Amino acid sequence: MLRGVRSAWLLSLLLGLGCERGSSEPMRVASGQTSPAVSARAEPESAEPDAGPPETREQAAQRLARSLIILDGHIDVPYRLHEGRDRAGKLTENVLERTEGGDFDVPRARAGGLDAPFFSIYVPARYEKNGAKRFADELIDMVEGVVAASAGALVIANSPAQVRRLKAEGKLAILLGLENGSPVEGKLANVQHLFARNIRYITLAHSRDNHLSDSSYDQRRTHRGLSAFGEKVVAEMNRLGMLVDVSHLSDEAFFDVVRVSKAPVIASHSSCRHFTPDWQRNMSDDMIRALAKNGGVIQINFGSDFLDGELRLRNRKRGAELGALLAEKKLGPKDARAKPIVEAFWAKVDDRYSTLDKVVDHIDHVVKLVGVEHVGLGSDFDGVGDSLPVGLKDVSEYPNLLRALLERGYSEPDIEKICSGNVLRAWERAEAVAAEHR
Repeated sequence: MLRGVRSAWLLSLLLGLGCERGSSEPMRVASGQTSPAVSARAEPESAEPDAGPPETREQAAQRLARSLIILDGHIDVPYRLHEGRDRAGKLTENVLERTEGGDFDVPRARAGGLDAPFFSIYVPARYEKNGAKRFADELIDMVEGVVAASAGALVIANSPAQVRRLKAEGKLAILLGLENGSPVEGKLANVQHLFARNIRYITLAHSRDNHLSDSSYDQRRTHRGLSAFGEKVVAEMNRLGMLVDVSHLSDEAFFDVVRVSKAPVIASHSSCRHFTPDWQRNMSDDMIRALAKNGGVIQINFGSDFLDGELRLRNRKRGAELGALLAEKKLGPKDARAKPIVEAFWAKVDDRYSTLDKVVDHIDHVVKLVGVEHVGLGSDFDGVGDSLPVGLKDVSEYPNLLRALLERGYSEPDIEKICSGNVLRAWERAEAVAAEHR
């Protein structure tokens, strides 16, 4: 999650794209192909009764959204709620009801078939050596309060078995992942503390190098990969059964993680560098191959920056033009008078956002590279600002993605793997590694 402009809607607009806050190949069906015709020689009285019109892809997508477990690896609801509090520190949004803003609320999650969102406990890099653990605990407390207010409709889950049970019970499984390892604060006991608080993955670094790992955004390369203590943290996470998340890490740190980890690792919200060759935040083909060899999963990020490198560069150029226009009028990005200028500027841009098809292109790329067993979904909803692709603007629109996968020829068993099966398998293996330690 890129967060240069988390609480300022206007700066998000100014930058152009918000901030980041089976078989090895899918079954393909040739366009226009139909199943063999049924023999016409059967007697009328033995014919099957008319079953009505065949299921459309739209209907099939809706059915799958209801029947499959949809697990999303990264949704930034907690930080969104925290930043939106009033002066007294009280929440101003109730995500148990339909909200005007944001990409997630429970009614929209139900409409989209979302069953198991990983809520990101995002700790900004500025908290390194400055109260990171305290801030993480504060966000976890807040999530627990939201869950308690749901009267049982939401339940914090901490295992794949619980996710499956809650799906059967019709409840929303709330999973917790820590984004930025700063709250470890140099103590392995804090990894245990976070695990006890139901954190089930840790993104080792975020926008800057920390005491565990180098970040893809930070050119200092403090440790040239993982720190010596970071390697101990990975081993401790393996011992506990906590997934290691490599999103945001430098390439060197990524390869250190897959060398050290005895359990599968995940990239909870990353996409393919093949489509963004100048951007290290996404994963290269060599990294995806190493991730697959480790048994891990890359969960595709939906932000337009992550999907289309050429569009990303165009929007950066447009953002600079808009910035110059505001400077000419002596307006700052947070000035209320800038709002109509910003809106008018972007209204003239008809290719500001990427597309749903581009998301499927990234899934296709991973499948062709390493197989369908190593790709999942990590939207970064509520974390990438106003940059989500057409057709995937919030959590109600997962059925659009399922329809697009069907249209590309993916089988229903393979769609199940993409929606949740792959991550649950990796997580179960992490639990098994922990059991072997014990």
